[in-house]
Formats: sequence, structure tokens, C-alpha cells
Amino acid sequence: MAKALLGYVGGSDPRVLSEMRRLQQRVQDLESELIRMQAENDMLSAAARHDDSMLDIDVPQAEPALT
Repeated sequence: MAKALLGYVGGSDPRVLSEMRRLQQRVQDLESELIRMQAENDMLSAAARHDDSMLDIDVPQAEPALT
């Protein structure tokens, strides 16, 4: 009876342990990917702010283009 209860409660089933290890590895992979993407996003945001600084130049009036 004790063995039946242990199996029911979730003893050390190799399939469950294998799945748990696989899921833990997947979580670690996703966390690493998130950190990499956040760093890339920060670099792109900084580059975009740098490019937008040229838009802040105040030009009184644009001159017509000569054709």
C-alpha cells in the first residue's frame, strides 16, 4: 500500500524527473535569450535616440528645392 501511495503522490518516476530537467533547461535558455534581447533592445534604443537628436534641429523655414 505504501508503494502505491508513493507512486500516486509522485515518487521518483524517471519520466517526471526527465521532463522536469528538460523544463528547467528550457527556462534557463529562455532567461538567457531574454537578457540578450534586452541588451540588444537597449542598444537599438540608444541608437534611435542618437538619430532623433538630428530631428530636434530648429530650421526657421525650409527653402524650396531648385528644379
